[in-house]
This record gives sequence, C-alpha cells and structure tokens, in this order.
Amino acid sequence: METVILSICLVAAAFVLLGVKVLFVKGGKFPSGHVHSSPALRSKGISCEAHHTAPAKKNIHLTK
Repeated sequence: METVILSICLVAAAFVLLGVKVLFVKGGKFPSGHVHSSPALRSKGISCEAHHTAPAKKNIHLTK
C-alpha cells in the first residue's frame, strides 16, 4: 500500500511541476512539441513527416 501512495504522490508532484506555467501564469500554456515549433530543428532542415505525406494521402482512393 505504501508503494501505491508513493506512486500517486510522485505522479501528482510531476503533474504540478510540469504544469507550473499553465497553472500559475495567466494565459500560460504548454510549449508546443511539434517539429515546426523548434528553431533548432528548423535550422537543421528537419521538418514534420506529415507535411511531406499529406499530398500523397489526399490522392489515395480506397476501393473495396
């Protein structure tokens, strides 16, 4: 039972610490985890896979 209580406390603490900006800053929000939002990845020429495959996915016609 001690392990369950400790686990719940650790998860609660992690939630609060990860959400400090969201919970305590007016208008705060979680930072974007998308590739297009990272200047470091953009400078290396890394882009999102979805942007490359989106046109191809629109042209796929599924037949039965």
